[in-house]
Amino acid sequence: MANYNFPPTSRYYDTPVKTLTGSDGENLVYLARRFLPPSGAFSPIGVHMVLEGERPDLVAASELGDPLAFWRLCDANDAMRPEELTERLGRRLRITLPLGVPGTPIA
Repeated sequence: MANYNFPPTSRYYDTPVKTLTGSDGENLVYLARRFLPPSGAFSPIGVHMVLEGERPDLVAASELGDPLAFWRLCDANDAMRPEELTERLGRRLRITLPLGVPGTPIA
């Protein structure tokens, strides 16, 4: 069986692993569906205005210090696809703390 121990920085860290038993008795292991958390549940720490040529991973690297954290930007900005974040020039992206980490509201 594959290792499903996702690191705490992964989008799938708390996603349950489920098993489906087929009619042939074979077990299929899969991740449960992950729903986007409500964007209002995140504590904002800043705003980033999308500039020409930016990509979600580049924004995550500059704002969060980790290009693989683009999914945090997706969650905080109600984006199902990472590309949505940077499709529109001038879009103001919410930069937030990770879900569940309380913060002081920005002015």
